[in-house]
Amino acid sequence: MSKSFRPGSARISIPVDVAGLSIGGGAPVVVQSMTNTDTANAQATAVQVQQLAEAGSELVRITVNTEAAASQVGRIREILDAAGCHVPLIGDFHYNGHTLLEKYPDCAWALAKYRINPGNVGFGRNKDSQFSIMIEKAIEYGKPVRIGVNWGSLDQELLQRLMDENAALPAPRPAEDVMREALIVSAIGSAARAEELGLARNRIILSCKVSGVQQLIAVYRELAARCDYTLHLGLTEAGMGSKGIVASTAALSVLLQEGIGDTIRISLTPEPGGDRRREVIVAQEILQTMGFRSFVPLVTACPGCGRTTSTVFQELADSIQSYVRKQMPVWREQYTGVETMQLAVMGCIVNGPGESKHADIGISLPGTGEMPSAPVFIDGKKVTTLRGENIAEEFQQIVEQYVQERYSAKP
Repeated sequence: MSKSFRPGSARISIPVDVAGLSIGGGAPVVVQSMTNTDTANAQATAVQVQQLAEAGSELVRITVNTEAAASQVGRIREILDAAGCHVPLIGDFHYNGHTLLEKYPDCAWALAKYRINPGNVGFGRNKDSQFSIMIEKAIEYGKPVRIGVNWGSLDQELLQRLMDENAALPAPRPAEDVMREALIVSAIGSAARAEELGLARNRIILSCKVSGVQQLIAVYRELAARCDYTLHLGLTEAGMGSKGIVASTAALSVLLQEGIGDTIRISLTPEPGGDRRREVIVAQEILQTMGFRSFVPLVTACPGCGRTTSTVFQELADSIQSYVRKQMPVWREQYTGVETMQLAVMGCIVNGPGESKHADIGISLPGTGEMPSAPVFIDGKKVTTLRGENIAEEFQQIVEQYVQERYSAKP
């Protein structure tokens, strides 16, 4: 993976290798997601992992919460490898991870990374011993870990201690500030303990997740200022639909622009029957629209107005965007650089020709009352005019031909 530039990115984190995938250290921001299947159902989980990977998820996390789930992780890895899907799997552990990693070595081997939550890895006198077992297993099997602190499952003993200390101050800080401090102390303290146990610094990723946009920005700014560990970004629960997308975009864009964050997940709540891959697409679109990475050709499309009462341009924009996403896995295997291609689908002559000239390929459809013709521009020059009922199919063919002629074929 090539280096990526982010404005204001003075922070360079310690790089972590996850099954050959470089995270942090100036590497491009990595997209990850998580299944919502029962991991005990190996076939269903493998299918969803493969779907997420094909959509562009570079890491996929799976729940490992029971013996039935742990016993199937090795099988899931086998199914994926047989299908040619080698995406790294992350094991999400809570409460009983120490037991599962000890009892199911196939699970410990098959996972590329372990996710440990300091807030529920153990309680009371068992906390340190159970945390230690998980770290020792990570060392034994050569796996990195993400120490993921979450404000919904924060270490209550730590939080209470900090609250008591704060209450004793002459000018106590707001409770919200103390909670943010508890998140950071838990993450950095747990990382320090992992190092004491022998886990190398370049095997540790940290996260401090909350659900509020301003709280997330504040906690990660402070976390980034106080450590050089690789950081995983994401709201704990972004929400459903546009709310989840907007909240995630608002929070992560600020942090990424400041050079904070090495891997991201967009934790969207799917609509009933919704597509789990949506969170992958949103993560990619955040990174691509900000200019940090390229995943798939983007389509600039006219928003529509009184000049464009026809829905033709809307239907064409949708069909072209769907087409390039569908074709991208094929193009990625055959050509170099096609993900940077820019397309424009415009709805009238006001901005249509200009926007089309700025794109690699653009089409300006007729608006209301305009002549029924659609000029097509390639690399800033008009090359043809499409007319009739088959504009969408003809434009799609032009795009396909452009890809074949413009981008170098891979050996």
